[in-house]
Amino acid sequence: MPAQLDLPTADLTFERLYVEVQQFYARHMHLLDAGAAHEWAQTFTEDGTFEAPTLDEPTRGRAELIAAMSRTAAELAAAGDVRRHWHGMLDVRPGADGTIAVRCYALVFSTLLGGAPRLYRTCVCEDVLVFEDGQLRVRSRRVTRDDLA
Repeated sequence: MPAQLDLPTADLTFERLYVEVQQFYARHMHLLDAGAAHEWAQTFTEDGTFEAPTLDEPTRGRAELIAAMSRTAAELAAAGDVRRHWHGMLDVRPGADGTIAVRCYALVFSTLLGGAPRLYRTCVCEDVLVFEDGQLRVRSRRVTRDDLA
């Protein structure tokens, strides 16, 4: 069952909603890049899903999100690889049901310690966001990679 929305999108101007979504992604990506698995998972609903071509199955729920992100963060740290995610070109579409569909471009940069930064991946990210407990959260995420399109 969908999470109850306690800040309906109908109560926000589109401009205010757009800024809220931008701020959400800024915080969300900073947590991801910092390897803050528990905090990052809290930006998803309890039953949130994450689907990407690198995953055999979608990741479902905060516990799986924490485990997957913790593994990846440890692997990157061991390799001396610093990743930075940038989301832009946000197409924000409020739904009549209170959900917010967001489609954007995601660029992932990789910098090996002592090395030069490089563009690692270009992707399209399609999220369904909801307000839950006064905060935006990801209900579902689908990532596609340009190199696999």
